Amino acid sequence: MSDRKKVLFICLGNICRSPIAEAVYLKTITDAGVADRWEVDSAAIGAWHVGKEPDHRALGIMKKYNLPYDNRARQIKKSDFNHYDYIFGMDKENMSDLKRLEPSESTAKLLMLGDFDPEAPSKIIRDPYYDEGAAGFEQCYKQCIRCCLAFFTKVQTTEI
Repeated sequence: MSDRKKVLFICLGNICRSPIAEAVYLKTITDAGVADRWEVDSAAIGAWHVGKEPDHRALGIMKKYNLPYDNRARQIKKSDFNHYDYIFGMDKENMSDLKRLEPSESTAKLLMLGDFDPEAPSKIIRDPYYDEGAAGFEQCYKQCIRCCLAFFTKVQTTEI
């Protein structure tokens, strides 16, 4: 049995918010020197973008902030609910979908990433997919930075 903690970030299509959160969390644990103690991935609720790279604006944000990323979109599987310790949704609809998909024997803790944001009045990480330009992706990145750091800090000191 592995002592590694496992975290999965979920959004609707796995091309905007969840890849950014995945990349941010990977940087967070790498900077802390504990990347070898974690498994990090992201996935989608739906199958629309399976096999595709993230949206070009998400990739632009990752490049701007020097966040390496080489993953492709995938859809969440039933086995993920027992493989991962923590599964994060980005909004209330994601959380509702995750609860609907969750098998009765699931061991993962379902959490909303925005609940860890110490600054944002809204705990929703808004989907920037239909936005013009990259401003919404920049906002998503900044919120993911705050949320991922807050979660990481909390999980280091207490079991969530």
